[in-house]
Amino acid sequence: MRRRICTALLALGLLALAGCQKAPEPVEFTTFAMDTVMNFTLYGEKKQAVDTVKPLLAGGVSALEKILSATEEGSDIARLNRRGTGGVGAETAEVLAKALELCEATGGALDITAYPAVKAWGFTQEEHRVPSPAELEALAEKIDYAAVKLEGGAVSLPEGVEMDLGAVAKGWAGDLLAEAVRANGISSALLDLGQSTITAVGAKPDGSPWRVGVVDPARPGACFAVVELEDMAMGTSGGYQRYFEQDGEIYWHILDPDTAAPARSGLASVTVASPSAFLCDGLSTALFVMGLEDGAQFWRDHPELDFEVVFVTEDGEIYRTAGLEGRFSLAEGYEDREVVVLE
Repeated sequence: MRRRICTALLALGLLALAGCQKAPEPVEFTTFAMDTVMNFTLYGEKKQAVDTVKPLLAGGVSALEKILSATEEGSDIARLNRRGTGGVGAETAEVLAKALELCEATGGALDITAYPAVKAWGFTQEEHRVPSPAELEALAEKIDYAAVKLEGGAVSLPEGVEMDLGAVAKGWAGDLLAEAVRANGISSALLDLGQSTITAVGAKPDGSPWRVGVVDPARPGACFAVVELEDMAMGTSGGYQRYFEQDGEIYWHILDPDTAAPARSGLASVTVASPSAFLCDGLSTALFVMGLEDGAQFWRDHPELDFEVVFVTEDGEIYRTAGLEGRFSLAEGYEDREVVVLE
């Protein structure tokens, strides 16, 4: 098994401000949570504000993991998966409600009840196997977000149904952490939550946008494009992020709820940019499952969701939505690649 997670951040260096005014020095630190390394870059005129925010970021992510993780023994989600029914805290209920809404909006392309299939493929413990066709058929029959009943803080699941919020949890955390940063008077920050989920607070201190690289799924160590972000988030889902090989076949972790098997939509990666990191996280997965044609149509049909997309096909073709005009550019070495603009 090979696992490659690459989130490339470009041009993070700070330029001198107009009038030769010296810019604040960045404060950078990392933490490990939600099964990934997270990197935070903060710029603040007041050291006290930065010192206040640092533990909030690390502690906030850890607190969310303790209630939302399907693999955390005492979490709300793990407890519900074991018991099938029970009460949850206000935050868990809020995340669940929003996740179920997104499942419905995407027609089930995002489905938080695919967890038994994720376990069957061995992606939870990295002990991989290929389930038989009969097993996959049985698993697919149990994947149904509509079977989750949520009333206030009470949740119930039918027998055999289990949930996993992994497709939205980092995005949810990104939105909450960005709020905490702003609330403490920091107007310039980049929050890299790992596995290609990034939230930009404001612009860089010199007023220019943050420039974030989009990973080339054919060469995960390189970036084929740059997206400029200002008070925006970005999330990418791609088969290159987590996968295993068996008998010459590659199986990745993004599963199609209809088949309980890796999604074969013709896409290699999907990158979503939006003011909401939660949407970036969930939609990048859903659009990967949908494929290029249906994913592009979903973007056209849902302007109210306020998001833009970059699609990369397995053949290496690049498509981007029209709303990224002026904010998307090809990286060095990729300037000759054709980019189709979706209207």
